Amino acid sequence: MPDVKLEIQMLHDRVMVRISPEDGERRSSGGIVIPATAQMAKRLAWGDVLGVGTNVRHVKVGDRVLFNPEDQFEVEVQGNTYLVMRERDVHATATERTDHGTGLYL
Repeated sequence: MPDVKLEIQMLHDRVMVRISPEDGERRSSGGIVIPATAQMAKRLAWGDVLGVGTNVRHVKVGDRVLFNPEDQFEVEVQGNTYLVMRERDVHATATERTDHGTGLYL
């Protein structure tokens, strides 16, 4: 029997996110290079939304979201790692279709 492909559908208020790749070392706004090994305070991460459950109201597939990656569940699908979280764990979204926002852009 050939391998059957099953579509993943998120349930309730769950969101599936792929973490955006990080460049390792970063530059501060003043031009100082910060190595990847530098000790930082808790840092939020950006990710791309790949799936949402039926009760998710403010996040859509394709949005970029800001969240704490340490508090989420990881799942591996076909060798790729994704995070699953509740919509309430998303701190912000970056999208083209906003009616109001902070005035900051990615």
